[in-house]
Amino acid sequence: MIVVDIETSGLNFLKNGIWQIGAIDTDDSDNFFLDECRIDDEEIATKEALDICGITEQYIRNKHAQSQKELLEKFFKWCNKSKSRNFVCQNPQFDTTFLRTKAEKHDLDYPFHFRSYDLHSIASLKYMDIYGELPVEKGFSNMNLSNILFFCGMRDTRDKHNALEDAKMTAECFVRIVYCKTFLKEFEQYQLPDYLKPK
Repeated sequence: MIVVDIETSGLNFLKNGIWQIGAIDTDDSDNFFLDECRIDDEEIATKEALDICGITEQYIRNKHAQSQKELLEKFFKWCNKSKSRNFVCQNPQFDTTFLRTKAEKHDLDYPFHFRSYDLHSIASLKYMDIYGELPVEKGFSNMNLSNILFFCGMRDTRDKHNALEDAKMTAECFVRIVYCKTFLKEFEQYQLPDYLKPK
């Protein structure tokens, strides 16, 4: 399966643009993708989105960078090598909506299945299986990526976001929860918690 994460210039898929895509194939840990582009001229950027990644609006409007269409074409071509066209995302409603909307905008075929695996839900159900309740705080789920990493025996010590780093962390958590084993060598210092080990 393809674990994907995107970095955008904001949360609105109609007004904001994709500027970075990161992905990794769960069937081959050496098969990963990371590339960037400029957002389209009419798309806007929010300060919050820029701060999360530690970049400037000038950076994502660089006229010398490839276009959003070119980035999507490269990413879709890379995905063709994977056995499964299902995405795994921390929040697929966000990532897949952006990817599909921008593909339609640039008249590109969207070569993926409409179903995606949602790490948030998978982790929440595993948490309930172990502790007998869903991870809810103040009336809302608190299973963000940082808490899922903690649940999987890991830590996120970064100051800024990067699409490939997020995709790798998502993939590691997915494999730990679903397959009860570790995945990437860069996370091998984090032991698999006993409650995630095969019974």
